[in-house]
Amino acid sequence: MNLLDIITINCIKAPLLATDKKAVIHELVDVLVGAGKVNEPDTLKDAVWTREMTRTTGIGHGLAIPHGKCVGMPGLAMAIGKPAKPMDFEAIDGQPVKLVVLLASPPDRTSDHIQALARISRLMTMNEFRERVYAATTAEAIYDLLKSQEKPA
Repeated sequence: MNLLDIITINCIKAPLLATDKKAVIHELVDVLVGAGKVNEPDTLKDAVWTREMTRTTGIGHGLAIPHGKCVGMPGLAMAIGKPAKPMDFEAIDGQPVKLVVLLASPPDRTSDHIQALARISRLMTMNEFRERVYAATTAEAIYDLLKSQEKPA
């Protein structure tokens, strides 16, 4: 799974305007809408929020990966948002979140969805990479860091 296949620079927002969990999810879905990657934004917002309510996607080390599957998604899509300041996402380690990666897919792309989640998680376990992403202040800087790790196909 190469994350550059599912994200473009216009799917990254730094800083986010939203300051709470639900608003961040909505803002990132809207980013995907603006990039032409979502046909039914309200359905996706509901799917991601419903998933978030079952168990937090704040996985620790400053990262949250809210995700959802819904009909009307033309394909796998990813948006990255950097909160203006670290925010509460009810993360499992109790620490504030510094980066939010939203992943969305159609219901029939379960394998790709899981592979993308795993790739994001693997990248973010690399301490130096994670700290550089957290220090980045622009969408361009975040995208360049991704490009440094993901070689184009």
